[in-house]
Amino acid sequence: MVLTSSYSRGVRRLLSSASRNNLLSLRHHRPNYNYTITASRIMFSSASSSSEVADDNSEPAFEDRIKPRVLILGSGWGGFTLARRLNKDLYDVRVISPANHFLFTPLLPSTAVGTLEFRAIQEPVRTIEGLGHYYQAKARDIDSTKQIVTCQDLYKGVRFDVEYDYLVVAAGMKSNTFNTHNIERLEGVVVFFLKHLFHARQIRNRIVECFERASNYTIPAVQRDRLLTFIVVGGGPTSCEFMAELHDFITKDVKKWYPELTKHIKLVLVEAGPGILGSFDKALSEYYLQKLKEKNIDVRLNTAVAGVDERYIDGEQITVARFADGTEINFGTMIWSAGLSPVKMISSSDFKLNRSRIVVDEYLRVPETKGRVYALGDCAASPDELPPTATVAEQQALYLADCFNKYYSAVDVTDEKNKDDEIPLPGNVTPYLMPFNALNFLNNVFCKAAPQFQYKNRGAMASMGFGGGVTDLKHTDLPSPKTTMSGKASYLVWSSTYLTKQLSLQNTILIPMYWFKAWMFGRDISRF
Repeated sequence: MVLTSSYSRGVRRLLSSASRNNLLSLRHHRPNYNYTITASRIMFSSASSSSEVADDNSEPAFEDRIKPRVLILGSGWGGFTLARRLNKDLYDVRVISPANHFLFTPLLPSTAVGTLEFRAIQEPVRTIEGLGHYYQAKARDIDSTKQIVTCQDLYKGVRFDVEYDYLVVAAGMKSNTFNTHNIERLEGVVVFFLKHLFHARQIRNRIVECFERASNYTIPAVQRDRLLTFIVVGGGPTSCEFMAELHDFITKDVKKWYPELTKHIKLVLVEAGPGILGSFDKALSEYYLQKLKEKNIDVRLNTAVAGVDERYIDGEQITVARFADGTEINFGTMIWSAGLSPVKMISSSDFKLNRSRIVVDEYLRVPETKGRVYALGDCAASPDELPPTATVAEQQALYLADCFNKYYSAVDVTDEKNKDDEIPLPGNVTPYLMPFNALNFLNNVFCKAAPQFQYKNRGAMASMGFGGGVTDLKHTDLPSPKTTMSGKASYLVWSSTYLTKQLSLQNTILIPMYWFKAWMFGRDISRF
């Protein structure tokens, strides 16, 4: 990049001198200097001059585009799947997300205790073939009239605008604390969410930290018991699977390396509702609950967390979980997986919201945007009120990709004459019933195509550590027996399904290797 202002000449003079003092004086000679980044140019200005300078890495002006730009907000199940499936010969596909990777969320609880390694369940966004550009930033504002998304750089906080022809909001949702006392303030210290890879890394380090601190003979008994008490809040699949993984880690690895501490360990699962795994068949939920109790896990139903307090006992600072029923537990680690709330960009947007989710029609279009804005996944409220699950987001992304590739490409939205035209509704699209790409040919056999999005129930699964789990196929649309499974058979279905769904050969190889390593040699207990 070449700077033509007086500032650039000053830089060259300073750099030509070998004097260290001159180099350090650069910060003192710098004039008032500001810049604004847009999608196509960088603007420089100073007190003495201003100029627009082309950056060597800048992209062509939006007006010079030859393909419609599809801008996707988010790199989760919906955003990443859509970005991969869109035809790059027809569209300039771009992704904005603070996470530069896709996370295979069903295996996230396994990484929090070392059964799997973090990198084995993620796929970098930049590996998407033909991707136009990726911006590691947060979307802060959407102007659907001007078709501009204002973003904020993740590292320096610089704001910049990105223009679009089509916008797909797949930003997901964040953990909901329900304004519970001290949960947000102590998040990352003793309270941890479990939605992203960095959450799992925090939890893993905290667990090992608790055992290392508790193993010190100088630590008071009240602190040892507190550090070795783990509370999991929430009764959904993520909470239950993490609790099962944590129990496996304690019985197979902690028992080996910290044998003197096992009698102090306490595991507590707290659920505000009357049961766990509420979306599963009742018999499976009760089976899972019974298995947790057999593992000596304290499961408390109809119990809400009222808050977390910091107190002193015998001169030692401790953290205490207060429950709505008046009971209390001293704890060292709390995993919070109890609900979802919208990200700030969505809650502050001008879009119509329903329970904090963007309202969409049966074609996943946001109303009053002329077919230029879509929403899918957790952040979208569809007419049939679908649950915020990975399989819903994935099927919505596959449907939308077919709409773009087969139908929307017929409209030249780069032509100014079509700028204000409504995008025609799509034709028939076959729903994606089969969970694997190799079986997609069967979708036409078992499903009837329609212009609207059709969700197909593929069943539900939850693991219970090595060799256990539950599978609910009672209401599935798959051509399989309408039944349920539990135990080893369910674990085999769970593990084989998620292994087959990996997006890269690398992870398909790494995951069974890590499973074998954990089973044969144990989990890693290093903290770094």
